[in-house]
Amino acid sequence: METFNINTDINPPFCLSSIMEENTNKFWECLKIPAAMVVVLWLIHGFQLVTGMNLGQLGVYPRSWQGIIGIFTAPFIHDDLSHLLSNSVPLFALSGIIIYFYQSVAIRSMLMIYVLTGLAVWLLARPVYHIGASGVVYGLVAFIFWNGIFRRNVKSIVLALIVMFFYSGMFAGIVPNQKGISWESHLYGGLVGIFASFFYKSEIEEDEIEEAPSWANEVEDPNRPFFLPRDVFEQTKAERIAAEMERRRIEQERHRLEQERRRLEQERREARDRGSDGWVRDDTL
Repeated sequence: METFNINTDINPPFCLSSIMEENTNKFWECLKIPAAMVVVLWLIHGFQLVTGMNLGQLGVYPRSWQGIIGIFTAPFIHDDLSHLLSNSVPLFALSGIIIYFYQSVAIRSMLMIYVLTGLAVWLLARPVYHIGASGVVYGLVAFIFWNGIFRRNVKSIVLALIVMFFYSGMFAGIVPNQKGISWESHLYGGLVGIFASFFYKSEIEEDEIEEAPSWANEVEDPNRPFFLPRDVFEQTKAERIAAEMERRRIEQERHRLEQERRRLEQERREARDRGSDGWVRDDTL
């Protein structure tokens, strides 16, 4: 009897453990930028608490050259700890979702939301100092939600539903004339998020590319019978009715021509059976 050894050192190229390890590494990599942003927010606020300085003048002051710097600095300035905490959690979670699931457009879309939200507030908002990252947060929420509408794939729709479930209450933040709340930042941030979602909708991720179905490359047999015409579902109702009427007309015309052919054949047969004297020959005994 012959014996042989099986090499158990060879691992399948796409084994489950390697896939899980790769996804885990990607997950932690995608959290680095959100974590860095939140750390910067807390360091700046800690600086304010330690030094007693008020950095509110670094916010956006609309239509003022002195306040234009707030377009870039306002998202990092917060009034108190509750204001900072209420923005830190969604900023971390939403930016992490965007970087993980929309990696090819994540940085560009987030920068667009960051800059255009501040610019819109500077151009259109009330002449008071606007601070906080809430405008950016509203932009991120809108970006994820509207991706589900513009991209229309399973991943984007599921993410949109998740965001709507957790952050649907944020819509109240765009109601005007709320004391102590920059509703303009919320509104313009949401609108910029919608614009960013529409602007990048055609840049789909690798996992969003639809694979061709198994039957797509099959060679169709031209002689194979089908119950319905092959283009029946590509026609409108009016076109199908017109096609059916035309089919019936052609069928009736074919039936009429067949009857005419049989009548002429019968006449020719009778003509051959007639004698020269006009009598019909009868060969029966």
